[in-house]
Amino acid sequence: MLVGALLSFRIASAFVVFQPGYTDAYYYADVAKRLAAGQGLTADFIWNFLEAAPGSCVGCIARSGEVLVDVPSHQFWMPLATVLQAIGIKLLPFVDAFHAAQSIEILLACAIPIVTYAAARSLGGSVNLALVAAALAGLGGLFAPAWVSLDAFVPAALIGTAFFLLYRRAAVGDSRAGALAGLAVGLLFLARAEGALFGLALLALLRAPATRRAGIVGSAVAVVIGLAWLARDLSLHSQSDLLQRTIGLPSYESFFAISPRGSASIDTIIADRLSALATNAVTFAFAFGLLLLPGLIIAMRARRHRPDVRAFAALALVVYLVECLLFTLHSTRGSYFHSLAAFFPFGMALGVMSTAELLRTAERQRLAAAASVVALAVVSVFALAQWDASFNSPYRERLAVVSRIPPGLFMAIDAAAWRWIADRPVTVTPVETRFGDLCVLRNAHVGSMVLEPVHFSTYDAIYRGEPSDLVNGGPDVVGGIKIYYLSERGIESRCDVR
Repeated sequence: MLVGALLSFRIASAFVVFQPGYTDAYYYADVAKRLAAGQGLTADFIWNFLEAAPGSCVGCIARSGEVLVDVPSHQFWMPLATVLQAIGIKLLPFVDAFHAAQSIEILLACAIPIVTYAAARSLGGSVNLALVAAALAGLGGLFAPAWVSLDAFVPAALIGTAFFLLYRRAAVGDSRAGALAGLAVGLLFLARAEGALFGLALLALLRAPATRRAGIVGSAVAVVIGLAWLARDLSLHSQSDLLQRTIGLPSYESFFAISPRGSASIDTIIADRLSALATNAVTFAFAFGLLLLPGLIIAMRARRHRPDVRAFAALALVVYLVECLLFTLHSTRGSYFHSLAAFFPFGMALGVMSTAELLRTAERQRLAAAASVVALAVVSVFALAQWDASFNSPYRERLAVVSRIPPGLFMAIDAAAWRWIADRPVTVTPVETRFGDLCVLRNAHVGSMVLEPVHFSTYDAIYRGEPSDLVNGGPDVVGGIKIYYLSERGIESRCDVR
């Protein structure tokens, strides 16, 4: 009954989340359509230049006057979400691509309350407490839009919870559970790159003779999956600057440069990381619900004798520190919130269990349970309303101008989104402060540019209407979106040919 009620809420949520919404989800969905059509893990758009070598026409091929883009995909993001969505698109050919892909996400989300219930019961909770935890995790709170989005939230939540359930058995020497826990680590890595950190818990099993075999088997399974994907990446010979784009960014804009240059000053590096530590701590608190947060913290301390709880606490801390200190600028723009999905169901089970123990009496527990469900339902509805305001309004604005973009390849700040909306190849606008690198646009035959109110600072002057030899026509203005014709002569004059 609970799964059915939450499924109804998911279906209602899908009326709000009726399009991918943001870059990650657009990217997964764009590639999923190609994968379902038998074109493999490839993209016909360039969302970031780390996926296209500038020396090779940015992946562009001219055929009979038509410019095509064909580059290997998922050189930054992981492939599991795309593969699952492609399965949905393949199985439901009579449904449009978005809703076919979303159907898989909704179906998988039905298992979130089930695994949360199992987690609460494994922690010693009663049936009623486990049902409360299942209801809270199923509603999602801030994750409510995520449970129906075209992203890796749902698979990560299911796989992460399965890992903690399996780890408890592996920690008493069960080799089969160890192998399955290793499989969970491998799959979680394919969903989110930081999922590889869960393998640290398997390595901890190597210390004791009784659990060493389970740790070895689990680690071996996880390593085989991880190495298989890394071998695919290495075969592409195109990620020489991946670490610079993820760790050594002087600013977030430089992530979208053709050739990232420079690094931030020591003062900026320290300030960015201190800011990330504070921002992501607040994200953690709100993601798990402020009311349950004290119970969650107490539970991690009171149940530290349990291997699954120790693994949860240690991995939560490790992921938090890695996101804040290494992937700093990415973490505060959504990466850390994404990573919390793998912890959410098990964390909700822990929080409910400990909070109930603090309240002691049955009357207080029932009142707190009812209040928590109502509060999280309100937060879930609020999160959906925020999603609508943040992503549906820009989507409608883009949809209104897409027919006015000139034919041919064009560039925009969010290439993955425009690829989905315009249904044609597109490349991201480079962020170079010097246009010498823009000769790559000449090679790619980019003919027009779309600037939105949110754009890279490189294009501020053009957006304000100041003259530039980069453009020779426009702008065609619709609301805050401006469409420009690019000048081949202007691009040619700025090329720094070496």
